[in-house]
Amino acid sequence: MVGRRLSMRKIKEVLRLKCENGCSIRQIAKSCNIARSTAREYLARAEQVGLSWPLAPNLDDAAVENLLFPSAQHIAQDRRQMPPMDYIHGELRRKRVTLQLLWYEYKQANPEGYQYSQFCELYRRWAKKLDVCLRQQYRAGEKLFVDYAGQTVPVTGKVKEAYIFLATLGASNYTFAQASLAQDLPCWIKAHVHAFEFFGGVPEILIPDNLKAGVTNPCRYEPDINPTYQDLAQHYGTAVIPARPGKPRDKAKVESAVLIAERWILAAIRNHKFFSLSELNKVIANKLREFNNRKFQKLDTTRKALFESLDKPALKPLPHRPFEYAEWKKARVNIDYHIEVDRHYYSVPHQLVQEQVDVRLTASTVEVLFKNRRVASHHRSYRKGGFVTLPEHMPKSHQKHLQWTPSRIIRWAGKNGPNTQELITHILENKPHPEQGFRSCLGIMRLGKRYSPERLEAACAGQSLSRVTHIKACGLF
Repeated sequence: MVGRRLSMRKIKEVLRLKCENGCSIRQIAKSCNIARSTAREYLARAEQVGLSWPLAPNLDDAAVENLLFPSAQHIAQDRRQMPPMDYIHGELRRKRVTLQLLWYEYKQANPEGYQYSQFCELYRRWAKKLDVCLRQQYRAGEKLFVDYAGQTVPVTGKVKEAYIFLATLGASNYTFAQASLAQDLPCWIKAHVHAFEFFGGVPEILIPDNLKAGVTNPCRYEPDINPTYQDLAQHYGTAVIPARPGKPRDKAKVESAVLIAERWILAAIRNHKFFSLSELNKVIANKLREFNNRKFQKLDTTRKALFESLDKPALKPLPHRPFEYAEWKKARVNIDYHIEVDRHYYSVPHQLVQEQVDVRLTASTVEVLFKNRRVASHHRSYRKGGFVTLPEHMPKSHQKHLQWTPSRIIRWAGKNGPNTQELITHILENKPHPEQGFRSCLGIMRLGKRYSPERLEAACAGQSLSRVTHIKACGLF
C-alpha cells in the first residue's frame, strides 16, 4: 500500500495511460513520476471495482475516491460540525487552554468529528480573517498595555492641555482611560493605581511604552525601570516588561485602543469646553462606559462581556491598601553622619560616613537604604535647614557627651547626699553657661570613687565657693 494517496488528477492519468494508450507499468510510472508499485496498486484497485477509461459521466472525484478506497468513512457534514469559532477563540485566551484540549473535548461530544490536524486547520483558517491584534494569543489576566494618547484635551480653567492615559487588557480589550495635566512620574503612578481599582484586580505583566516616567533607560535587552515604578509593581505583585524601542507591535493592543479612544471618546467630546480636570474625567468615564459596552465589528460580544468572563476571574486581587507614591534619590553621607534631602538633614548610622545611599521619600516618611537594606527611617520634615538625629546613629562618645545635662549631674550628686547636691547646684548656677561647670562637677563626683561617699559629703558641707578651695587644699580635688 502506498504511504501517501495520490491526487485524483494523477489517479485518472494512470487509468487513461493504461486503458486508452496501453502503456506498460514502467511507462506509466515514468510518465507520472511515481513508483511502479504505486501504479500497480492503483490499477489493481481500479480493476477490482470495475473502473475503466473513459469514466462514466456520473462519476465525479468524490465518487471515484469512494470506489477506490471504500474503507474511508465519509461522514455527513452535520455529524462533524465544528464548535463556534468565537467560542474556540475565547477559550484559547484562558490560562493553560490549548487547541489540543479543545479538540479532545470536541471529540468527546462528537466521536465522528474532525481529527486534530483538520480541527486546527479550520480554526487557523478562520483566525486569519481577524485583525492582527486579535489573532495574537493573549492569556486572560496576563498582560495590561499602558500608554498615553497622542491627542490632548484643552482645560480652559487651567489654560493647559490634559493628557489621556489608557490601559487595555490583552485578552478582552477592556479599556480604562483617565485625563491628567502632565505625564510626569506622580501622574503616571496615580493613573496606574486608578486603573487597577477600575479593573478590580492586577494583571501578571505591565507593558508600557518607553516613557521617561516609567523607563529610565530604554534598552531592548536590559531596560532600566524607574525605581518608583518598580516599587509600584512590587506592591501590586506584578512585573514590568517594557515594549522594545521602535517596536509598536509589542504594544499593539494599546495602540489600537488609543486609535479607537481618539475616535469614539476624544472626537465625541471635541465641542465640549472643560473648566476642571474632574469635569473632563467625568465625561470620559461616561464615554468609556459606552465604548466598553459596544460590540466588536467581527465578534458578537463586547469588551465588558469578555472582561467579565475572561480577565476578571484571572486577575490577582488588589492589596489591602493602595500604593503610596514615593520618589527615590541618591545622597552622600556627610562627615556628621547626616544626609541632606530637600534642604533638611537626617541622621544615618555613623559607620556609613562618606558612603552613597538610596533615599525613598513619601509624603510622611524618609527611608534610607544602603545596598538595598534599610538602615534608617525618619518622619519627613519640610522645615528648611532643620536636623533630625536619632541617638542610636551617633558614636558612643557622642552619645555619652550628650547624656550629660545639668539636671542629670544634679540628680547624680543628690544620690551622694544633700551637701554634695547643694555644692554642684551652686557651681552650675554661677557659671555663664552650665556646660562650663561640667568638668568641675565631674571632678568632684569622682572623689566619691577614690575616697568614699561619706568623706565627699563631709567635704561638701557648706554652700560657699570657698569650700571648693578648702577641698583643693585638702588634696581632694
